[in-house]
Amino acid sequence: MDGSIARPRPLLALFVRLLAAFALATMGMLVKLAGERGAHLMELIFWRQALTVVLLGAGLALTGRLAMLRTNRIGAQARRAFSGLFGMVFTYGAVLLLPLAEATTLGFTAPVFAVLIGMILFGEKIGPYRWSAVAMGFAGVLVVMQPFGALHEGVTLAGIAVGLVAPFMVAVISHQLQDLNTTENPWSIVFWFAAITTPVAAIALPFVGAAHDPVTWALILGMGLVGAAAQMLLTTSLRFGSAAVILLMDYTALLWASFYGYTIFDRAPPASLWLGAPLIIGAGLLIAWRERQLARSRVHSGE
Repeated sequence: MDGSIARPRPLLALFVRLLAAFALATMGMLVKLAGERGAHLMELIFWRQALTVVLLGAGLALTGRLAMLRTNRIGAQARRAFSGLFGMVFTYGAVLLLPLAEATTLGFTAPVFAVLIGMILFGEKIGPYRWSAVAMGFAGVLVVMQPFGALHEGVTLAGIAVGLVAPFMVAVISHQLQDLNTTENPWSIVFWFAAITTPVAAIALPFVGAAHDPVTWALILGMGLVGAAAQMLLTTSLRFGSAAVILLMDYTALLWASFYGYTIFDRAPPASLWLGAPLIIGAGLLIAWRERQLARSRVHSGE
């Protein structure tokens, strides 16, 4: 049997996705701490990707599964890799420019952007349910960020812009991943993303690399290890359950981000976050529900 095929196990998928959300929030916290201690954005991205290459390659080699890294679509892998690198710049940039909870909340708008991209690039017809979700999602952004009034402490317009480009890129990449997943092994996609972008990020090291104290290096190492674990957990969760089923677990990252923001960065989330975040989360859930309904209707119409 192909190692990439797994029997659906919804409860395991939910648990693994829960761990992935925790890992992503923890990675964001470590990125922010390392950045505050002088680590440059591109330096963080290099170590994040390099450690993924080493860990994933070594793990598959030790288990005799290096053949899973074979790809017949290196061009498509490269396009996804460069999109992913661009997206990482904005994802990490949002964490560095905004408080952790706000950066995490803006990331939840990815499903909203995915709907708009599907309409603009692929001519998908958007009905009232998904238009309502789009409106709800952006209303949530306005409530959380309040860009036309007095900005919350630590929130800037530049940070908001970067924080919105990040989920837009996640939505773009999701379309690329859907295409790659039709022919490529998930581990191959993760590996080639890291392998292609590591030398690209390395080009910046002579210009941005700096000496760090042991604590900062420990934060960078931890960020890379947790980031690699998060990538593997995300991939594994999709082997055992559908994205529509496990989406809810992603939103638990906001709880961890708020916890880290309060305990480590001494910043309690403003009341507006707890008012706007449910709108953004509700928009994502409405889109997931509607996508599932549309998929079922397509299946029935084809019978």
